[in-house]
Amino acid sequence: MQKQQRLLREIAKIAQSPPKGISLTSKDDKLNVFEGSIIGPENTPYYKGTFNLEILIPENYPFSPPSIKFLTKVYHPNIDDSGRICLDLIKMPPKGNWKPTIGLEGLLIAIKMLLENPNPDDPLMMEIAEEFKNNKSEFERKARTCTEDYAIQ
Repeated sequence: MQKQQRLLREIAKIAQSPPKGISLTSKDDKLNVFEGSIIGPENTPYYKGTFNLEILIPENYPFSPPSIKFLTKVYHPNIDDSGRICLDLIKMPPKGNWKPTIGLEGLLIAIKMLLENPNPDDPLMMEIAEEFKNNKSEFERKARTCTEDYAIQ
């Protein structure tokens, strides 16, 4: 019951004042599956793209982090071809930094920030990270092309 009340509060907060470029909707009555979307940030190769995410809520939420993955293909050093995201906030300590106070809004904001500021020093995709470090213009070209092909309707 605590999980459901917490999620209802989180949804209401996001609905009342959604963070810029972020939305969240429940996909079932049990509040176990959500769909999030992030509009690609300005001044990035993801600009004007809409990136959909699947968010699976564990039974012991908020004490364990949700499982989040991109449904939209993204060319990014911290996001793999399956949509998995390399982000400390969605991992339990000691390897990660999840805290029950973070919540869904905080996670979606952090993922949007990851789109704005890739972390090539902790990549899921080594080749893309190397490209980001050594040939940023080529990385941006490929990321922009991928965004145009998969994230712009």
